[in-house]
Amino acid sequence: MCGIVGYVGKRNAVPVLIEGLKRLEYRGYDSAGLAIIENNNLIVLKRKGKIIALQRELQKISLKTNIGIAHTRWATHGEPSDKNAHPHIDNSGKIAVVHNGIIENYRALRKFLESKGHEFSTETDTEVIAHLISEMLKETDDFEDATRLALLELEGTYGLGIINLEEPDRIYAARHGSPLLIGAGEGENIIASDATAVVRYTNRVIYLEEGEYAVIKANDFYIRNLQREFIEPKVEKISFSLQELEKGGYQHFMLKEIYEQPQTLKNAFLGRLVVEDGISRLNGLKPYHDLLANSERISITACGTSWHSALIGEYLIEELVRIPVEVEYASEFRYRSPILNEKTPVFVISQSGETADTLAALHEAKRHGAKVFGIVNCVGSTIARETDSGVYIHAGPEIGVASTKAFTSQVMVLSLISLMLGRMKGLPAEIGRKLTIELKQIPDKVQSILDHETKTGQIKEIAEIFKNHQNVLYLGRGFNFPVALEGALKLKEISYIHAEGYPAAEMKHGPIALIDNNMPVLFIATDDPLYKKIISNIEEVRTRGGRVIAVATEGNESIKELAEHVIYIPNTEHMFIPMLSVIPLQLLAYQIAVLRGCNIDQPRNLAKSVTVE
Repeated sequence: MCGIVGYVGKRNAVPVLIEGLKRLEYRGYDSAGLAIIENNNLIVLKRKGKIIALQRELQKISLKTNIGIAHTRWATHGEPSDKNAHPHIDNSGKIAVVHNGIIENYRALRKFLESKGHEFSTETDTEVIAHLISEMLKETDDFEDATRLALLELEGTYGLGIINLEEPDRIYAARHGSPLLIGAGEGENIIASDATAVVRYTNRVIYLEEGEYAVIKANDFYIRNLQREFIEPKVEKISFSLQELEKGGYQHFMLKEIYEQPQTLKNAFLGRLVVEDGISRLNGLKPYHDLLANSERISITACGTSWHSALIGEYLIEELVRIPVEVEYASEFRYRSPILNEKTPVFVISQSGETADTLAALHEAKRHGAKVFGIVNCVGSTIARETDSGVYIHAGPEIGVASTKAFTSQVMVLSLISLMLGRMKGLPAEIGRKLTIELKQIPDKVQSILDHETKTGQIKEIAEIFKNHQNVLYLGRGFNFPVALEGALKLKEISYIHAEGYPAAEMKHGPIALIDNNMPVLFIATDDPLYKKIISNIEEVRTRGGRVIAVATEGNESIKELAEHVIYIPNTEHMFIPMLSVIPLQLLAYQIAVLRGCNIDQPRNLAKSVTVE
């Protein structure tokens, strides 16, 4: 949520800031603004709405400067408005601040500052930071130390970019709980909340750690902690290219990412599957083989789409490894006194690696002595750095807010982990070889689904029929139950149609009351051990007039007698079917949203990286 960009260097900062903000649009926002220092003036310009509204204002004036900070805001305190948009300034008009996160003690700080004569002009928590730094300047004439003293008073989370009119050659950056990095260039440096905003200018980045701040000039920078100790920067390279951030001829990033899945699935297992031995090798987990081999249960925690992949991981591990797995919502994990110890491996799953609730769950697990392993996409992310070890999914940048390729890559990695653990726990090599062969075929089978849709447009035709319905029910059993949840989530995320996913048998325990001839019901009815059961559920829906859409396995002609529409997918091992059965559901959600005129890549009220609780 929210996005920060700051620039100091040899270029005109304004175009750099605007482009950076555009790269961060996918994170979700409701206003945008910037602050620059030009000709010994601090100029702040901000507007409610999309970045284009800010650009229109910039077209009315000519600004040229080599330093500035900018922000896209996702409202938490104070409604979206020009006034509440970032940056925020102090009463002197010399200090400007952009902020990601939430200051939990801002009310107490505001009351204190008002008692000192400060006057506030917004409803935000962020404004107190600018005023607090100004107040600390009464105790010291060193702006860096005043900023440090202010940071010591803040409770909550923050990623900060700060400029000071009295120091027009530098940007201050600070991080606690909200990601922030420095892009190190030649004669220029950039700060950003996401590497996508800096990749055009440099592939060298330094991620600030918890409780660190940086002072950044055009030609150098340094990092300190809040005790003023200098920190040696750890330079990392961005793992993706600028081209990966473009749409590549697709109408939307989401569609591009759906069609990238054959390749991203290959990336997830590349160099990790050994067919002749029937095993998977995950180097990040190798030092912990003894712990994993001797574990009697596993805990997995995640949010949203990642939680759905975690549910599939539960089914996979319990089938192949035969030990119990608990899947927890990360947002609830630390509030229910989880029973963990040093013998319980905990896996945390997050596409961004910055999800606040998942980070909190990670910290809670560590507090109980558990070893924590990350399954993340973004290299260098906070979860990747703070877990004991883990596995990257290698899906590449995912710009669309509604996750698609990250989901299937997470399921692929969970399949690899399950296979690895299964072989460690005694799964026969013959079964391992059979599973590795099938996993290697998954990308080609996904490609065949996408090719069929490109050729026939079948799913688009179904979308045209059902685009105006206001409720849809998704039903699956076994490994396809989490897919039903994911399909429903995709539809409501981007089309704003109310959709719910259920285990098919649970339909009789309430949802069946909703079924009539206005209720589309999507069944995932693939060739697996529960196929006969789900056919019975389809019959129950038909009896009550429900309109049935079925995702079925190729060659199943009989299901056409029961369903109004049938979308076929290739067959595979039943435990791997989610990587295939989810593809039509992603496409259906996308096509319905397009037909309804929705903002596909930036759905209302949603953010790609949820960095607040």
